[in-house]
Amino acid sequence: MARVMVAMSGGVDSSVAAALACESNNEVVGVTLRLWGGESDSGCCSVSDVDDARRAANALGIEHHVFNLGDDFDKHVVGPYVEAHSAGLTPNPCIECNRHIKFDRLLNRAKSLGFDKIVTGHHARITTREDGTSRIARAKDAAKDQSYVLYMLNQDQISSLHLPVGEMTKDQVREKANSLGLRVATKPDSQDVCFITREKGRADFLAKRIPLTPGRVIDENGSEVGQVEAIELVTVGQRKGMLLAGGKGPRYATSVDIETATVTVGTSEQLLVKVTEFRDSVWSAKQINGEFLVQTSAHGKPETASVQGGSLTWKEPHQKVASGQSVVFYEEDQVVGGAIAI
Repeated sequence: MARVMVAMSGGVDSSVAAALACESNNEVVGVTLRLWGGESDSGCCSVSDVDDARRAANALGIEHHVFNLGDDFDKHVVGPYVEAHSAGLTPNPCIECNRHIKFDRLLNRAKSLGFDKIVTGHHARITTREDGTSRIARAKDAAKDQSYVLYMLNQDQISSLHLPVGEMTKDQVREKANSLGLRVATKPDSQDVCFITREKGRADFLAKRIPLTPGRVIDENGSEVGQVEAIELVTVGQRKGMLLAGGKGPRYATSVDIETATVTVGTSEQLLVKVTEFRDSVWSAKQINGEFLVQTSAHGKPETASVQGGSLTWKEPHQKVASGQSVVFYEEDQVVGGAIAI
């Protein structure tokens, strides 16, 4: 009998993951992470989410504990999120939470407590290759696939992980929860960044932590064509939120210069690039150069590119990736690795 720790966020996916772990005759303990002590109405960090997780654990007849990792969350997720905006980058806090909190601090704590595996409700799968290595792979439900945000996992982490709902569609997950009488069966999916409220938004959150600087908007010729209320809130590819003078059709942010508080805008064609540089690459097993399908956002369409060293060359011109965003490399439906765009 394996001892497994289930990360229970209070949502339907992790609750069903816990139920499936129980059905596999494991010794199961549910754990909810208390990460964010501030306002939250859009993610998995609110008091009500902890209560939902506890009720689900009680319904399944398993122990439930709450781990307070707020200091780690502030250090590795919230702080870097604010710093990234201050530097003109576009961060992905969910990826950093997985990297530093769920599959570092939580996984290490589980091992120290004698657990064999951790279980999460992520919609992704784990595949084992002929050479004995494992990879994260896309979920059965393509619309809910979360393999992109798990690209940083290495062999040791993957071997310690089980992803039971990755083999199910979201409808099947909800049906399973309903059949078990779990109250979270119809609970909406969490959305957005858990520490940013829908009511107040990103601008309010950042304004309390860093100065927000008004900026000017120029076109490709250097002519001033508008303003932005805060240069720190602009990301490459953005179309809305810029006060532009009348022009000849849609214009997008093609670059953001924090030092001069300047946004350059251009047409969709001017947003296209052939090469994307990256940093901090990680690989599921070993580094591989070659041609991959590359995904640049959680639900973006993968496009073919050749990866060599610290850059990727797109087969067809591709929209410029905002600095700070992750680029994830796939072989068919399997994650090979990923990195952060420069």
